[in-house]
Amino acid sequence: MTDLLSTTIAGSLPKPAWLAEPGALWAPWKQDGDALADAKRDAVRLVLYDQERAGIDIVTDGEQTRRHFVTTFLEGLDGVDWEHKRTVRIRNRYDAAVPVVVGPVARRHPIFVGDAAFARAETSRRVKYTLPGPMTMVDTLYDAHYGSREKLALAFAEILNDEARAIAATGVDVIQFDEPAFNVYFDEVRDWGVAALERAAQGLGCKTAVHICYGYGIKANIDWKKTLGGEWRQYEQIFPRLAASKIDQVSLECANSHVPIELLGLLAGKDVLVGAIDVASERIETPEDVAHVIRAALAYVPAERLYPCTNCGMVPLSRAAARGKLGALAAGAALVRREQSK
Repeated sequence: MTDLLSTTIAGSLPKPAWLAEPGALWAPWKQDGDALADAKRDAVRLVLYDQERAGIDIVTDGEQTRRHFVTTFLEGLDGVDWEHKRTVRIRNRYDAAVPVVVGPVARRHPIFVGDAAFARAETSRRVKYTLPGPMTMVDTLYDAHYGSREKLALAFAEILNDEARAIAATGVDVIQFDEPAFNVYFDEVRDWGVAALERAAQGLGCKTAVHICYGYGIKANIDWKKTLGGEWRQYEQIFPRLAASKIDQVSLECANSHVPIELLGLLAGKDVLVGAIDVASERIETPEDVAHVIRAALAYVPAERLYPCTNCGMVPLSRAAARGKLGALAAGAALVRREQSK
């Protein structure tokens, strides 16, 4: 375990086949009741073991306890109707049936706090815990109450802050808010998105991070990327605002992408979690593949602020591919670390 070029992942890892259907987002649980609770804990232990064995420095619970990175959090809130779903366009890319906000949203009890405490207790490594960001929450449901994406986002931000403070109290080292919507709604990021994110992270004693990417390796996202042209410059519109924000770390996608690497220079003063693993392919990178991305990023990010990471979550991949990619990430970082120490 090391501080220089410490490795981490965006968050999710594939679930075991005995917990949920492999390769599927929102896959239903294969257990229920006490058996499900035990199965989730066992799955968390397994992914922690996989990360530790691979050499990952800052580990996550692999989001093994949730069906979806946004909707599982929504299930714990008042004011959300799950019986009468509506179809909405997610991130302007694909349609999905989602719950409906029918009244004031409120957190009636801790949602992920027990899960975070369990993960913290099961490993001696640094732990990162992930939460959905307020803008992405707004973009993953239908609002029939607030009539304003900004008002709903700020309501979610206050709820997220209550949850994040309780999670921080378990002793986790990093709390990350996932905001893929930041790569789509640039005017909203400017007008209220960063402010809502800062409200969600307000007063946290641990490191705070935001993850922004081009999405899971699913067909809708892959097809969308094909429309973006030879250079993906979306980050250019949001990085200056994040550089001026109170968020400590920014997690982004660089591996096998058309993101101009010089855009990382717009994040001066922030820790940068550089995606060096492609999550849209089962191909396992070589350590040199990973090292190549890290070396390129080092031209714009100081080594002490660079954290080799995955592009996004790996839940749609096979477990074998994910394990291989974890090992490649750690080995590639080790290559560059040795170069830095010469």
